[in-house]
Amino acid sequence: MKDDGKVIRGYKMGTLRGLMDDSGIIEEIVFDSIKPHDLELCRNMILKSKCLKGGDILINDRGFISRDVINFLKVEKQVDTYVPAKKNMTIYQEAVKIAISEDKWQKHPNRKRKTQEIHLVKDLGMMWQSNTPDKDVDLCACVVHDKKDNEYYVFLTTDTNKTAKQIINTYELRPEIEEDYRQIKDFWKLEDFKSTKYNFITFHIVMTLIGYMYFQLFKNMEKGNKYSGKSLPVIIKNYKEDKQKSVIIYSGQYFGVFSFIEFIQLYAGCSAEVRKLLDPTLALV
Repeated sequence: MKDDGKVIRGYKMGTLRGLMDDSGIIEEIVFDSIKPHDLELCRNMILKSKCLKGGDILINDRGFISRDVINFLKVEKQVDTYVPAKKNMTIYQEAVKIAISEDKWQKHPNRKRKTQEIHLVKDLGMMWQSNTPDKDVDLCACVVHDKKDNEYYVFLTTDTNKTAKQIINTYELRPEIEEDYRQIKDFWKLEDFKSTKYNFITFHIVMTLIGYMYFQLFKNMEKGNKYSGKSLPVIIKNYKEDKQKSVIIYSGQYFGVFSFIEFIQLYAGCSAEVRKLLDPTLALV
């Protein structure tokens, strides 16, 4: 594939991430070559996912703008969608016009965004039509105005009962999600491939995400609560082993798991030749 005139190669992965208290887990993944558009890569996963159930919400970025997908999720699965509108969309332009004309701005709920104000605009469904307009679900939007730069941002949702504050608070979960993905790539070495072969890469990704999932689940258990809100490097740095160490010895298709004491007893009963083979393992315990 060519990008800005340069030939690039690689794979693309899409994920469906579920929120769980103050963390999240990867519920489904889809994997393909680098060529498909993000939406096309994930379309079947989104539409057919058993993880998305009635009452759930789906927070998307601009790469997943699709009227048909939004309609399907709302009508067939009772799943509400949150997605930002692009500036070249009619629904964006109309939402901004209405917000300016009504002039009922409220403070942005995020205290860090002191220069921004928000406004709720309802009944926007007709401003973004699919090929079957009579089946389009209604939409409302939170329009955000940044007074510093005089810029407007429009966040759409199919949950028309939400206030502007609720809409923007929901969408602002995305930075947390993006940070989570950054940590998966940087701290969990998701992209640290040892081979360019497809099956090697797939195995590496699946096993890494399984480890990540168990880690997230553990943090939500009573024993793991103390690690909540901490990144993997911080946890590893402060972690203290409080359990007896074990040793796994394998040969061909056979293996055994021994406590440290059992391993020492086994080691003591071996010949000098065998002990020499076990010495590297003993040095690691």
